[in-house]
Amino acid sequence: VACRAWDVGLFKAVLAEFLGTGLFLFTGLASIAPWTLASPKLLQASLAFGSSVALMSYCTLPISGGHLNPAVTVSLLVAGKVRQARAGGYIMAQLLGGLTASALLYGLTPEHARGEIGINKLAPGVTLPQAFSIEAIVSFQLVLCVLATSGSRRDPSKGGHLLIGLSVMLGHLVAIRYTGCSMNPARSLGPALIAFEFANHWVFWVGPTTGGLAAAILNDMVLAPTGSGFRQWLTMLQEGPKGPCNLQSKAESTAQEMGLSET
Repeated sequence: VACRAWDVGLFKAVLAEFLGTGLFLFTGLASIAPWTLASPKLLQASLAFGSSVALMSYCTLPISGGHLNPAVTVSLLVAGKVRQARAGGYIMAQLLGGLTASALLYGLTPEHARGEIGINKLAPGVTLPQAFSIEAIVSFQLVLCVLATSGSRRDPSKGGHLLIGLSVMLGHLVAIRYTGCSMNPARSLGPALIAFEFANHWVFWVGPTTGGLAAAILNDMVLAPTGSGFRQWLTMLQEGPKGPCNLQSKAESTAQEMGLSET
């Protein structure tokens, strides 16, 4: 019975990540559609992406933990806060959600306003090392924020989801002029597949993932160490959070439904 309940919880969590990521990216990408000859405003795009992340994080938090980003999920996996099987399901759901949002937006937008449907690309004069560094830095601060608010996010009254939305908004204010600001491989993959444009696409996967992993390791080893030591951390990373599903307590099951392990 406990195993079946866990399977239902996993299905709901994966569905929440699909819907949350899709809605967040649909609203964000729609805000940068070039309806006029003038480029979308920097502040407009930043507010749209930041507020949509805050809203979807709030909605999906009790169900999946509100990751909405493969780079965040990979970082939480390394930090030992999500199981490997769950992380894999989340990442697939997030990528599919981004692709669905991009396809839906493409179909609903008049041809003259589609432009490049939000493809991430390097601005003129920006080199690959510069683009990679910018993406890594803004993703670093995002994952650090997620980890710092992981406790308060369970209590919506503490506003953890709002802080994450501000972090995403800050990342866009910094990075839009360099790369269009990805911070999220699911955000980059959807438009790239729809337009079939993959120039320098690896930057928008490796950059956010590298920044997120650096934040997770720094947080776990220095800022908020668990005290278990490097060898125990490697063991945890290989085995994942312990506890067979037929012996899970109610509290642990709740935490797993959120995509996080108890700290």
